[in-house]
Amino acid sequence: MTFETLPPALDGVEDPLALDQQVCFALAIAARSVIALYRPVLEPLGLTHPQYLVMLALWGRDARRVGDLAAALELDPGTLSPLLKRLESAGYVRREKDPQDERALAVVLTDRGRALREDALAIPPTIVERLGLPLTELLDLHRRLTSVIAAATS
Repeated sequence: MTFETLPPALDGVEDPLALDQQVCFALAIAARSVIALYRPVLEPLGLTHPQYLVMLALWGRDARRVGDLAAALELDPGTLSPLLKRLESAGYVRREKDPQDERALAVVLTDRGRALREDALAIPPTIVERLGLPLTELLDLHRRLTSVIAAATS
């Protein structure tokens, strides 16, 4: 197949192997760049970006089984475990036996972890401001990325 005989899905693409034409490249750079904006905002809270995502999930629904939390974050439980250990040593969460099933481990916010939510309320508007994009554009981007995720995982 030559560039002249590209499938219809790539019609109009000058060079389908050009780095700047790759969706994966744009997504990777965007993800790294946006996460870099979070670092200085999360640092005063003592959180890394992955830890922040765990806290967001717990602020949305506290007392979750480790497996449920891993599924919500789309992480392997083995990847989640070190994050939980660090959050536990910081005093934000506690891991305990699930009262519904003693074989399962539940993650529960501590009072300190619940209180941290108040400080975290400043994070989204700070990130929106640092990005300098209208909120409507960011909400549209979120919707489109959610569609990309669904297409890639179906």
